[in-house]
Amino acid sequence: MSECIFCKIVEKKITATILYEDELMIAFRDINPVAPDHILFIPKKHIESFGHFTEKEETLIGKFSVRIAKFAKEKGFDKKGYRIVTNIGAEAGQTVFHLHYHLLAGRNFEWPPG
Repeated sequence: MSECIFCKIVEKKITATILYEDELMIAFRDINPVAPDHILFIPKKHIESFGHFTEKEETLIGKFSVRIAKFAKEKGFDKKGYRIVTNIGAEAGQTVFHLHYHLLAGRNFEWPPG
C-alpha cells in the first residue's frame, strides 16, 4: 500500500500529530478538523474500510472500540459527549481508503449528521 497516505503515517514517512500509538493502532489529529477535537484512529494494518473486515480481524474491532473509548474518557470527552464516525465508500464520504474512525468532540452535533 505504498500510495496510501495513512500507511505512510504508520511507517513515519509522513509526519502527523500523534496522540496515541500502540502495537495495533495509531491516533492523530485530522488536518482538516470539523470539530475542536477531531482525531483519527487507524489500524497499523492496511484494511480498506469497515466493510473489509474479515474473520481474521474479529478481535481487532473489539480492541479498537475499547481503546478509543478509554482514550475519550482519559481526555474527558465523555463528560459532554463525543461522536465516533467511520465512512464506508466514496458515496458515504470516505476519501482515504484505509479504515479510520473519526473521534469528534468539543462542540454540539446535530442529527441527522448529513
